[in-house]
Amino acid sequence: MEEAQILSELNELFSVVLKNKPIELSYATTAADINGWDSLTHMILIDKIEKHFAIKFKLMDVVKFNNVGDIVSGIKKKVSS
Repeated sequence: MEEAQILSELNELFSVVLKNKPIELSYATTAADINGWDSLTHMILIDKIEKHFAIKFKLMDVVKFNNVGDIVSGIKKKVSS
C-alpha cells in the first residue's frame, strides 16, 4: 500500500472521528494543528485506524507517533508485514 493512499484514507477517518470537514492532513500534521485532536480522541483514532487497516499497534508504537507521518509509516510497516 502506498503512503499517499494511506494518507488519503487517514483523512477520511480523521474527518469522521473529529467531525471536522474538510481535514487536510500532511505528514507533518500534529495534534496541535487539528482542533479537537486531544489524548482521548487520539486513542479513538488509533482504534479506528487499527480496525480500518486490520492491524494492531503495540503501545510503544503508539507512544512514538509524533505526527501523521509517523502514523503513516507505522501503518505501512504493519500492512507490509
